[in-house]
Amino acid sequence: MLLYVIRHGDPDYANDTLTPLGQRQAEAVAHRLSVNGIDRIYSSPLGRAIATARPTSEILRVPIEIEDWCSEGLAWHDIAGNFGGTHDTWSFHVQNTKIKTEETVRATLENWHEQECFSTIRGKEGYARIQAASDDFLARQGYVREGFKYRIERPNDDRVAVFCHQGFSMEWLPVLLQIPQQYTFASFDFTHTALSIFHFANTESGYTLPRCLCLSDVSHLYEDRLPMIYNYAIEI
Repeated sequence: MLLYVIRHGDPDYANDTLTPLGQRQAEAVAHRLSVNGIDRIYSSPLGRAIATARPTSEILRVPIEIEDWCSEGLAWHDIAGNFGGTHDTWSFHVQNTKIKTEETVRATLENWHEQECFSTIRGKEGYARIQAASDDFLARQGYVREGFKYRIERPNDDRVAVFCHQGFSMEWLPVLLQIPQQYTFASFDFTHTALSIFHFANTESGYTLPRCLCLSDVSHLYEDRLPMIYNYAIEI
């Protein structure tokens, strides 16, 4: 199975939809995904994610199925907090040298949330929520988690797309790859319509681990001659 995780396009947050640029980005994603096709399309319940998924759904004639657990509002509740400022912010927006320290690098998958810099977020509870929801979702695709591995209950070569959000992706990535959350916060990011691909290989042993084939790819924007500006800030 190939799992495609796509952040929504340039947003109109006030109306929970896409800007004209975001709509063009969504169409670029659809052109990219139509090359080899997608078997199932899932989306966060939020409008900006659904609007990003819609062109792909229309081109491939695959319906959009809503996954409530992918909502960015739930991710905000889990991993946003006050880090010494005047208001709450995403954990991954904090200066990364304050997150990835000698102390937190030594922290493990089990106790990362006990580090002082994460004391104002619901790290443990959030990780457990995402893990349970991810397990349910992947089991429906044919891969049942047993510890660190996935038992291949239904071997398949399906292509599955999940249209979602930056905050959600930052919370789901360490669950998928079984890496400590603080590494994701400090070292990775997802821009608008960034496309990440994870491969669940069908092995003879009957067990598999997802392998990241690409992370936050935006080559579809280049192909459609759209601006290559990462999160409004960096020309790439």
